[in-house]
Amino acid sequence: MHNEQHFSALKFITCGSVDDGKSTLIGRLLVDTKAVLQDHLAGVQRSGETDLALLTDGLSAEREQGITIDVAYRYFNTEARKFIIGDAPGHEQYTRNMVTAASSADAAVVLVDAIKLDWANPDLQLLPQTRRHSLLVNLLRVPSIVFAINKLDAVADAAVAYKNIAGALEKFAKEAGITVTAMVPVSALKGWNVVTTENNDQPDWCGYSGPSLLSILEDLPVTPAETDVAFSFPVQWVEKFHDSGVTTQGRRVFWGRVATGSIAPGQTIQIFPSGQTAVVSQVLSATRQPQGKTAGHSAGIVLDREVDVSRGDWLLAAEGAPEDQRQLSTTIAWMDDEPLVAGRVYWALHGHRWVKAKVQRVVHRLNVNTLAEEEATELAPNAIGHVTLALQEPLVTLPFAQSRILGALVLVDTASHKTSGAVLVN
Repeated sequence: MHNEQHFSALKFITCGSVDDGKSTLIGRLLVDTKAVLQDHLAGVQRSGETDLALLTDGLSAEREQGITIDVAYRYFNTEARKFIIGDAPGHEQYTRNMVTAASSADAAVVLVDAIKLDWANPDLQLLPQTRRHSLLVNLLRVPSIVFAINKLDAVADAAVAYKNIAGALEKFAKEAGITVTAMVPVSALKGWNVVTTENNDQPDWCGYSGPSLLSILEDLPVTPAETDVAFSFPVQWVEKFHDSGVTTQGRRVFWGRVATGSIAPGQTIQIFPSGQTAVVSQVLSATRQPQGKTAGHSAGIVLDREVDVSRGDWLLAAEGAPEDQRQLSTTIAWMDDEPLVAGRVYWALHGHRWVKAKVQRVVHRLNVNTLAEEEATELAPNAIGHVTLALQEPLVTLPFAQSRILGALVLVDTASHKTSGAVLVN
């Protein structure tokens, strides 16, 4: 019996270098799981052959250049599960798009193109793109990382190529501290090992007898809810009971999604930033049924008395909640066209709370291909670096390594209102 976390939809991204066959792989998944209509298939013929990559290149600019620019989401399902695919761009100048797609993904499929590597050499070097994307998805704490070694139908000795490339990936992952969930040899073009393993002309192709890529994805867990951290809840909406004659509880419901921990009636909570405490008298589901709620679920919370709470405030566990902080040591993926420099002030959004944040110092720039720390005074577009932020008002945060929700902020330009950076708290 699948448990609930395997049964819910899996959100995964595909990444890798340009022309590694990401679009063809996604096209293959869509076609072989019957997610594409026949008339749609007829529209992507090129000289009599179906060009699977054309199914996914949504923007006309992508079709003209033959590259992926934006993140496009595709949906398909099998009898076992529903899937959401984010097709992330391979080019370095679209690192920001890749960061956006990875920050909410349950899994990443990193495609490795066998043809581009010196596959006969046991000490072969991986492409910088493969290293970069693996390091980025690991930095963004994508829970499952799967390497799919593609185009093995086009090399002279597929078994040797698979063995050498898999060895190089294992060595790199070990050095970088990346946990690899699975490795699978595929041919997206021929459909080998993508949806089924039956259609290869040779059994044990590449000396591999494991499951197909789709079978691996069907069994991956979704991102576990952060239930091992103290309760926290960003208030999104405050609803008034106008006609409530009940005096044993407050007359407002605070709606939002439980970020971490769990909540049930009788628990004592504190309100941030006011510091007041109260006891939870009711926890409501979206259909207003009373029930306890854990992280990842939406809830309406009614307290035992009237307290001043508005959108952007947080309800926190009275015991064990993280300390509020005015200075944050962070890792920032920079998305703006204007570089990030010390002294600039941005709006920071944390949960539903907006505070002003000043860039105190750019500590290091991370080399996106190696994550080595380099001296820097600014972050250019698509760069990633360590930055100290000073906040005008305190925030309750946890390191991103502990909580993907409490440890993440967004920086927004105060004048243009453009999203300028994705922030991970160190």
